[in-house]
Order: sequence, then structure tokens, then C-alpha cells
Amino acid sequence: MNRVVIGLGSNIRSEENIEKARQMMRRRHRLVAESAFIETEPVGYSDQPNFLNGAVLIETAMGYEELEDWLKKTERTLGRVRGENKYGPRTIDLDIVVWNGKIVDPDVHARRFLRDAVLAVWPTLNI
Repeated sequence: MNRVVIGLGSNIRSEENIEKARQMMRRRHRLVAESAFIETEPVGYSDQPNFLNGAVLIETAMGYEELEDWLKKTERTLGRVRGENKYGPRTIDLDIVVWNGKIVDPDVHARRFLRDAVLAVWPTLNI
């Protein structure tokens, strides 16, 4: 079983879309822990609403690539449209942040809110 921290973010109907994403995760994976979700200012493109961001710790039988594909499919199901502006508004953003104790998303070191969310769900992780 793989232990994975997934970062979640949204700035379009944030609470609704994050809840839908969590429900979809619960149906397919074992949800172990959830961080608080906090409002953050956009990064990279400021002319948009603030984001709601947090993280969940799951256990899954899926491998890394299979989970990554499943997360992208979940994003599309929830209305995520990838445009030219990679920092633009989105219904949901789902990223693998930690895979079996290894940080795989460098944003953990650059964004305090993400590091805090990761430590909230996996307090013994060495960051």
C-alpha cells in the first residue's frame, strides 16, 4: 500500500469542488488524514480570486503513474480546463506532493501553506 500526500487547491466554487474531490478520493482510496483548508493569494497570476488550499494523506494500491492519471481524470471530471495560463483560475488542482515519505513536489519548500498542510497530515515527515 502506498502512502501519498495530495495537495488540493481551487479558486472556482472552492468549497464545493474540494468537497467533491475529497468524496471521489474516499470512494477510490483510504483517506487517512486531512489538513485544514486555508485561503491563499494566487501565485504567478494575481488577477483572479484567492485559492482555498490544503492536503490529504491517502493510502492507495495504485502506483505513482496510475494515481497521477487518476488525479488528472478527476480534475477533468470536476471541470478543470488547462489553458495557456498555467497559474490561472481552476475548479480543482490535485497534485502528488509526497510519495511514500519522499517529497516529489518542490513547491513544498517554496510555499509555506503547502508545507504546513503536509505536516498537518504527516507530522513525522522530515521536511
